[in-house]
Amino acid sequence: MELPFALRGAIEEMSAGRDREAWQALAAELSRRYRSESGRGARLVTSAEEAAVYGVTRMPATFAAAAAALGQALEMCPARPETLLDVGAGTGAATWAAAGLLDLRAITCLEREEAMRRVGEELMRAGEGALRTAQWREGDLSREGPLPKAELVVAAYVCNELEEAVRPAAVERLWQAAERMLLIVEPGTPEGFRQLRAARERLLSAGARIAAPCPHEGPCPVAGDDWCHFTCRVARSRLHKALKAADAPYEDEKYAFLALVREPCAHAGARVLRHPVAGKGHVELYACRADGTLGPMVVSKRDGAVYKAARKAASGTAL
Repeated sequence: MELPFALRGAIEEMSAGRDREAWQALAAELSRRYRSESGRGARLVTSAEEAAVYGVTRMPATFAAAAAALGQALEMCPARPETLLDVGAGTGAATWAAAGLLDLRAITCLEREEAMRRVGEELMRAGEGALRTAQWREGDLSREGPLPKAELVVAAYVCNELEEAVRPAAVERLWQAAERMLLIVEPGTPEGFRQLRAARERLLSAGARIAAPCPHEGPCPVAGDDWCHFTCRVARSRLHKALKAADAPYEDEKYAFLALVREPCAHAGARVLRHPVAGKGHVELYACRADGTLGPMVVSKRDGAVYKAARKAASGTAL
């Protein structure tokens, strides 16, 4: 998956003439901070240079994960939100993802750090329609008080940065702001999944309905050391590769997500959780099923349309 052409151009323009070695050092430092300091409510990006480097190195993966997660949610429900609230928007990656899938007429981006807001606004001016007129406001999810309402509320890679004690209230505030759909995206790690499972239990008890990824609304069957996560492939630009000191033209982003809605929606018969293994006349899958069970599945030619879908399936595919 690649960033939209307009966004790629805006990032290149923003990056022109910068000190490449200094940016490499900043990229390494930001990576260290996010690995070691998330979950403490710490301020991880504060300067203009840090925000710009963040835009180059993290926007592609955040965009891809948000786009993949939202796409899976929209497959399951008739809702086509027209207004968006991006909470903890960073430099706007999730907003760009939503704008690529929906016909948005109004966008509000809440971000705590002024440096991130400035970079996000600059990049979004390269977009069209609601992107160009998006309202950027200071906002901190860890604070008390209601959030602005929107038909779609997105919080991508945000809750994991909050302190444990404030997460339950933050999740409830996100849901209260969502008029039609709430999408939470987190790192595809055991910790990210743990946080999403806690949010799932809390919001189901508050009347939310699950659009994706779960094919049911019963107890989560994932247990032990396992965790529910998906993978999307992200294209790297030349600058992206340079700042990460990488040779491969892509990276694989592991993410976990939860999409909740207020209206009834369809459910998949099963959600593929691992990359399928195709054999002669059959496909071996590991999936979460609509009956609330989890485990291996074998789909053969006798299964007709399901077999055809399974042949093309990937991690996250609904069957």
